[in-house]
Amino acid sequence: MPKKLRAGFPTYWTTFGQGPRAAMMIHCTLGHSGAWGGMARKLSGALTMTAFDFPGHGRSGVWSDDHGDIQEVSARIAAELLDGPADIIGHSFGGTIALRLAVERPDLVRSLTLIEPIFLAVLEADNPDMARDHEALMEPTTTALVACDYETAAREFIDVWGTGRAWADLSAEQRGYMIERMYVVAAEEPSVHRDVGGMLAQGVLARIKVPVLLIEGSASPEVIGVINQGLARRMPQAERAVIAGAGHMVPITHADQVATEVLRLLARIA
Repeated sequence: MPKKLRAGFPTYWTTFGQGPRAAMMIHCTLGHSGAWGGMARKLSGALTMTAFDFPGHGRSGVWSDDHGDIQEVSARIAAELLDGPADIIGHSFGGTIALRLAVERPDLVRSLTLIEPIFLAVLEADNPDMARDHEALMEPTTTALVACDYETAAREFIDVWGTGRAWADLSAEQRGYMIERMYVVAAEEPSVHRDVGGMLAQGVLARIKVPVLLIEGSASPEVIGVINQGLARRMPQAERAVIAGAGHMVPITHADQVATEVLRLLARIA
């Protein structure tokens, strides 16, 4: 698959499926475009899906803050990979990229599926007490990042946001991949926590007029439910779906169930 400059950044992307509708899939932090394989198998008859490795991940280039805001750059990469309106699907930080694309390039978004979007600025705006508790929960990760102790940071990070597997149970390759990319977590802080993109400014999300599906796992961190509730309140055509027994990595661990929800959304808007 191609690896070329998109939005001025060396970007790798791939495609799945041969369906009649175009779609864009944006993976989570510490993931890569191949993570969508499970969902893509079920969606291949309905969608032709483009998935790219956002900066610092997979086969795309190494990220540096000299490039700017990683969420903004990633949204511009997504825009350059699209030929026209598409169904946009994003997971975790990829969900915040998808949301920013919908805000900044509404002409390219036909529907929006946000799977466990880690847009913590919503939490801080709507429930400051829970935001402080979550900050305390993430303090070991934050402290390790400041110290550039990326192995400890990765271990602590996936303890909260992983699949539920213990660090020791992951392969050496998996652990190494995450350790090498933990620096990106710090780069995401301005957009995730401080909303440098201004998406929570008065009336911005209300301008998203396309159908929006917010998906969460029933066993995910409680903050995700609060974030999805806050986003649903701010967007006029938003609805929510909960995948029973799933955690934060729901598009990987429960790919069929998530794909089924996406197909239901597509059937309604068709």
